[in-house]
Amino acid sequence: MAAVAGAGKTTRQINAEIKRLIAQGATDVCVADPAARHNLGVALLDPVQVTFDGSVGYYCAGMIDGPTVQINGSAGWGLAESMLTGTVIVRGSAGNGAAATIRGGTVVIHGDAAARAGVSMKGGVVLIAGNCGYMAGFMAQKGTLIVCGDAGAAFCDSMYECVGFVGGNITDLGNDAVIEEPTAADRAFLETTLSRHLGHDRPDLLSRLPQFKKVVAGRRLWNFDKREWATWREAL
Repeated sequence: MAAVAGAGKTTRQINAEIKRLIAQGATDVCVADPAARHNLGVALLDPVQVTFDGSVGYYCAGMIDGPTVQINGSAGWGLAESMLTGTVIVRGSAGNGAAATIRGGTVVIHGDAAARAGVSMKGGVVLIAGNCGYMAGFMAQKGTLIVCGDAGAAFCDSMYECVGFVGGNITDLGNDAVIEEPTAADRAFLETTLSRHLGHDRPDLLSRLPQFKKVVAGRRLWNFDKREWATWREAL
């Protein structure tokens, strides 16, 4: 494992050292003392493992394509924003806008996520072991958003073809979001996903699979209809 000592270094210096080590052939890089600096590990484009041994600030692992990034702590706003492919794992909790606009890959948050997790996501999987704040999944177009705990207000508001699953309570559903019965395939997908990413740390979740609710778009907002103006006005 290649090591980067974060103490006393700027974000630019840490990121440059990570990329220098990868260019030299390193496939496993550990950054010590990230000290909640912003914009760490952005635009990584190689299938490598990068571990931040501590909490990170805003926009960690944004715009990545291929790597596995693990954060042994919590993350600030904008975690993994605009990720194309790869895996991002947060051992703690995440701030607002986690996994916003991702196009693929997997984001796993072992703690809670604040507001607007998975907004406008266009693919991939967002898995939150704890609770999430308001407007998670807002205008999500594709992919899967899984919240094992409770979901805040306006869950999956104005969603398109994304699918949401919630293991706890939902404060309220967003505009045009509806609950439907999970299929056998949905249950199998949940079991596989939870086992793979959380099985060692949260085996209790598997026993709660029958409690998970499935949330999809009611499709009333997919095409404008003046008869649905009240719903459109609220969404806008």
